Amino acid sequence: GINSSKLIKVGFAAESENLVENSKTKIESKNLDFIVANDITAAHSGFSVDTNKVTIIHADGTTEALPLMSKYDVAHSILDRVKSGF
Repeated sequence: GINSSKLIKVGFAAESENLVENSKTKIESKNLDFIVANDITAAHSGFSVDTNKVTIIHADGTTEALPLMSKYDVAHSILDRVKSGF
C-alpha cells in the first residue's frame, strides 16, 4: 500500500493467468503503490515484441487497462502516473 515516505514503489508483473488477482497479491506482499501487469499470453504483448498491453493496478484496488501501445509509450504512461502522484 501507500508508504509513509515520499518514495513511490512501483512493481512489475508478467502473468500468464489471473492477472489482476495475482498482481493484487504482489501489491500487498511487496507494499507497492501500484503495479504494472501484463498478460504474457496476449497477442502483441510481453517478450520479443515492441508493444505491450498492460493493466495498472493501484493499492486501493482500482485498475486501469491501457490499450496496446509501444513499450516506450507504456514507460511514459508509468512515469506520468508517478509524477502526478498516480
